[in-house]
Amino acid sequence: MPAPATRAPRADAAAAATPGAPAPAWILARIARPVPSRTPFVELRGSKLLKAPLRISGEYRHPDVATLVREVRAPYAETTTIRAGEATIERPGKAARRVSLSRYPELAGMQQSFGALLAGDIASLQRHYRLASDGRREAWRLVLAPIDPAVARRVRDIVLHGRGAELRCIETRPAGAGEVQYTLLAGAARDASANPHADAAAIVALCDNGHANDSGGGRGA
Repeated sequence: MPAPATRAPRADAAAAATPGAPAPAWILARIARPVPSRTPFVELRGSKLLKAPLRISGEYRHPDVATLVREVRAPYAETTTIRAGEATIERPGKAARRVSLSRYPELAGMQQSFGALLAGDIASLQRHYRLASDGRREAWRLVLAPIDPAVARRVRDIVLHGRGAELRCIETRPAGAGEVQYTLLAGAARDASANPHADAAAIVALCDNGHANDSGGGRGA
């Protein structure tokens, strides 16, 4: 006898907001962008091997619902196209590399999460994350906590920062002692690009929307 189909979690069971905060569904409806879409990004990648976080800039493109393109323009050139379970990585002067997303679950997760965010697809996100929001409509946070234990062992949560309909930053916080990764988008990325000599603290301040960078995140289900 076949096993019963797994139901997607109800919105009120898998998403919550602190009092006075916009609901996760309200946030996702505002930041959804129809395809094709594109947005600049500035990313900070920390490492114990580096004296200061590496600053990477470029553009994300979502040409259709099944494709995500990440084009790095500085400090090196690289284009990663994620589609149909495969990532194609291209660098000038080198042959393109194709890898299966099954070998790189972080790339698969990036495509799924980005695609669901841009589509405003709360049901898809709730299959993989517990959602919780705090702040106010003018400066909100949406916290995505992984449900899959294997993912949760690597990523504690992903915190989205925004203002109204603008998603300004994605903050990825590791489960262990690793470095927090910040990806600034849209207006925050343009602000960062306008000041190429800004230090890491100034970049993080653009991400934070005025929230205290606490360790608790939003309260959720």
